[in-house]
Amino acid sequence: MAKHMSSEMDRTFWALADPTRRGVLERLAKDPGLSVSELARSFSLKLPGMTKHLDVLSDAGLITRTKTGRTVAVSLAPAPMQEAMAWLSQYERFWTVSLDRLVALVEEDAAR
Repeated sequence: MAKHMSSEMDRTFWALADPTRRGVLERLAKDPGLSVSELARSFSLKLPGMTKHLDVLSDAGLITRTKTGRTVAVSLAPAPMQEAMAWLSQYERFWTVSLDRLVALVEEDAAR
């Protein structure tokens, strides 16, 4: 995979493609301002591994890091996800139609 992403949305989706990074975002939504060490411990990762994940999230603009002394705190920055959701919402009608058809089939089958 090329390291250079062509757009902000590409970086967002690339960052969200990894389950560990999604987990980090979920954790930060519940517990903002965790340290890198706390995050690494909660995912059973060593600091270099967590740092690589945080670099991807930071490059995508999904997190911010603040250093106080020797401690680096990480916080969620949701703006790029809002852009991705706006893009995805354009396609919502496609899966909504499919779900509506599924409900109709199930109801028809139950009526028999």
